[in-house]
Amino acid sequence: MSFPKQRDVEGPLLKVLAELGGAAKPRDVYPRVAECFPQLTKVDIDERLPSNHSTRKWWNLVQWARQTLVEEGAIDRSTRGVWKLTDTGRQKLGAGEHNTRLAHGDLKALVNAHHEAMVSRIITDLNGLTPAGFERFCLSLLEGLGYEDVVVTGKSGDGGIDGYGDYRQGIVKIKSAFQAKRWKQSPVGRPEIDKFRGAIQGDYDHGLFLTTNTFTRDAQQASVKKGAITILLLDGNAIANHMIGSGIGVKKKPVFLMDVDDDFFTFERDESERQGRVGI
Repeated sequence: MSFPKQRDVEGPLLKVLAELGGAAKPRDVYPRVAECFPQLTKVDIDERLPSNHSTRKWWNLVQWARQTLVEEGAIDRSTRGVWKLTDTGRQKLGAGEHNTRLAHGDLKALVNAHHEAMVSRIITDLNGLTPAGFERFCLSLLEGLGYEDVVVTGKSGDGGIDGYGDYRQGIVKIKSAFQAKRWKQSPVGRPEIDKFRGAIQGDYDHGLFLTTNTFTRDAQQASVKKGAITILLLDGNAIANHMIGSGIGVKKKPVFLMDVDDDFFTFERDESERQGRVGI
């Protein structure tokens, strides 16, 4: 198997020393730290160094981690045969746990904030379109969402229908009409929903109402009516989220997190330095 990296051992080593009361003998530390890496088998732990068969590879790795922490002032080596956790080590342990939680929290918050900024940017851009431009946008959106043979009427006084097409659900095609309202100041109310339903009743099986704003509660309740055509409502947030989720009008860019490649630094270490650290 692949052994953990030295830097990955440092945190668990400090944690084990804290759990053992702040000081412990190396032979008590090695197995406790190994428990932090359940992928390690007994064979792994008993494996010997090719250059020194008297030394276990696992012990040597923990000793290197310990020596680095000694140099950082996190472990005290003044008492032979005992590893002691210093105040610096306790602070480092606490900061490491805090930073891990903080890093995950910050990253999640950053992703959420970026998503909200994208939604806001999309809605702003949509509101900048002309009514005809918004209708054309709806054509691209609907095609991206699975509509087929979409047609934009592009006419005024068309009975409240801005376009139509076939919405596919599995092998079934549903004849659907849509209306698009690029409204900035006020939400879409129930009268608009009732008017749209009346315009498509009898000619279409489904209706879709899109707006860059929001819908009132009455409009939402009126979208589903017993014995009448269901009207699917997509407000600005829903439209933007559909675009982001489906990759419509947005570009996904990779983000790279850089880290040191520990496998690169597998060059032979100074033997005299290693001998000075092993068994301390």
